[in-house]
Amino acid sequence: MSFSAADHAFMARALQLAQRGLYSATPNPRVGCVIVSNGVVIGEGWHEKAGLPHAEVGALQATVGAGGTARGATAYVTLEPCSHFGRTPPCADALIDAGLARVVVAMQDPNPMVAGQGMAKLAAAGIDVASGLLAAEAKELNIGFVSRMTSGRPWLRLKMAVSLDGKTALNNGVSQWITGAEARRDAHAWRARSCAVLTGIGTVRDDNPRLTVRDVQTMRQPLKVVIDSRLETPPDAAVLEGGNVLIAAAQDDASRAAALRARGAEIVLLPNPQGKVELAGLLQELGRRGINEVLAEAGTRLNGSLLRESCVDELLIYQAPILVGDAARGMFGLPELTDLAGARHLNIIERRVVGADFRIRARFA
Repeated sequence: MSFSAADHAFMARALQLAQRGLYSATPNPRVGCVIVSNGVVIGEGWHEKAGLPHAEVGALQATVGAGGTARGATAYVTLEPCSHFGRTPPCADALIDAGLARVVVAMQDPNPMVAGQGMAKLAAAGIDVASGLLAAEAKELNIGFVSRMTSGRPWLRLKMAVSLDGKTALNNGVSQWITGAEARRDAHAWRARSCAVLTGIGTVRDDNPRLTVRDVQTMRQPLKVVIDSRLETPPDAAVLEGGNVLIAAAQDDASRAAALRARGAEIVLLPNPQGKVELAGLLQELGRRGINEVLAEAGTRLNGSLLRESCVDELLIYQAPILVGDAARGMFGLPELTDLAGARHLNIIERRVVGADFRIRARFA
């Protein structure tokens, strides 16, 4: 299906609007909508957060607020309009009732409750429906939502701050600070867009992190997830401040559990046959809780376990122009290879200078 230059421009604007929900729309997808009549934008909307109007409704309300009408107009929507009743009525019905003549959709909704039904409802009402315009960009914006809807688990980014020689901490555990202030601020923006930040008990003991968003503005704080097989998190750990903490354990201990619950932590037992936390099971549990994107900030051992158990979707690496030597800790605790045929290959999807450091994003080939 061919699209005009104007179609591309209006959908690009809809994607810009969808970006406004980057930090707040979860667990819903980030969606933007532009309504155009005779080549002129008459309404714009975006989805801010669950329970508030969806992007299409916001755009329709904007046309009415401006004293206009959407009858005979074209709507550009970054995700297929919903066709079911949730917290809000179906957006497909709102577009039909408004008398739209054409709806251009970037991508089909991966939610099985929609999955083509929204576009089918629009077409059945006599609306000209086209899809696939800037679909890759729309999917990238909602990559975690797509992952949760299609696989039942969130998209997991593994974030690391490393030296030029690939080290994440000194041998004594000291890691603050390998990268500069700009890189740390940028990492907080990735925390802010994530639904959960995950770490392990080793990092809790070594660094005593808070795992909160501090260096950028945000409407919400992500869920803090600690993988702690034996419930060894100290009751005075900084990560427990303010609650909103989920501790994934493999072994129950009544007294330790009670002390952690008294600090506001929720505990879920997910043991694997080796007496450790079942990592894939934890991701499925997070998916059931509506978690779309997880940012893992852990140490060498947990990084290696996440990688070995195929839990990592993307690497987010901040690399500083420093050398710290062979004795320092590496990025992943992985077994030795004797043949390069066993190496894991990656596609670099982004390289960017952030302050004095590099930011590299990579996905497995």
